[in-house]
Amino acid sequence: MAAKTKNLSIIDNDLRVEGELSSEGKLVIKGIVKGSISGESVIIAEEGQVYSDMEVNDVTIGGVYEGAVKAKGKVVILASGKCTGTVTCNDLIVESGGIINAEIICTRDDGHFIEKNASEKGGLSKKKWLKKKEEKLDKKEEKVL
Repeated sequence: MAAKTKNLSIIDNDLRVEGELSSEGKLVIKGIVKGSISGESVIIAEEGQVYSDMEVNDVTIGGVYEGAVKAKGKVVILASGKCTGTVTCNDLIVESGGIINAEIICTRDDGHFIEKNASEKGGLSKKKWLKKKEEKLDKKEEKVL
């Protein structure tokens, strides 16, 4: 019995696409894409640039991504990757050196949402983080006095 093969589509370096993309299997982007993308697995190569909203199972960002991504599975930001916009996913992985400046909404399999903002410290809301910082400073002042 022959094994089922997955589709592989490539948008190469010298290709620029504007509009709506829909893909089954893996889509590798080395060129420039503007518009919307839906599919199973999207890989933005180091030289790739995507300015688009995406609804996918998984995405790996090694180049530049700007937009709103909704991933049923995981979003991976490689060391060479830069992500800006909104990320909604089940799993988020950011390699050392990867840049993410986005509103992040992580979900669990049960549909429970955990909202974080990339600019926040330690996963706390900015308000809670500042309050915690003030409490630590107050304790230090008490020890000095």
